Amino acid sequence: MSVDCLVEDRRWGDIDTLAEAATDAVFERLGIEPSAFEVSLLACSDARISVLNEGFRGKPQPTNVLSWPSDERGASVDGEMPLPPRVGRDSELGDIAIAYDTCAREAAEAGKTMRDHTLHLLVHGTLHLLGFDHERDRDATLMEGLETEILGKMGLGDPYKV
Repeated sequence: MSVDCLVEDRRWGDIDTLAEAATDAVFERLGIEPSAFEVSLLACSDARISVLNEGFRGKPQPTNVLSWPSDERGASVDGEMPLPPRVGRDSELGDIAIAYDTCAREAAEAGKTMRDHTLHLLVHGTLHLLGFDHERDRDATLMEGLETEILGKMGLGDPYKV
């Protein structure tokens, strides 16, 4: 998987390595060849993601991660798998932005390492690019189950377990 990283906030450090690991893990689980696809990642601050969140979602506050799929791949039926990307036609899957301040705060509040929480959010964002979402109940169950399974294979615990 090719992840094109733009690091605006240097506190992110080696986020490019984490992004490659997260996207590769998602593609491996879904049985999709990662070498044919590209994702763009903006590693930024709360200030930057607040502007993006307001512009795209009308919410003038920071959030942890935002995703912009290049194409609509979501399933029409709640709980069904989205359409997979097509090799040769969907090479650019979309963009992800992730905010350092919110991620660091959430990780501390949950008693998780920044690395583990970042991996979770990158897996989450990648799944969004592939058409998964959590707006409908069964879609949320499917997406959260995949996140838990993928992160488990990466040696991380269930991010939804309280």
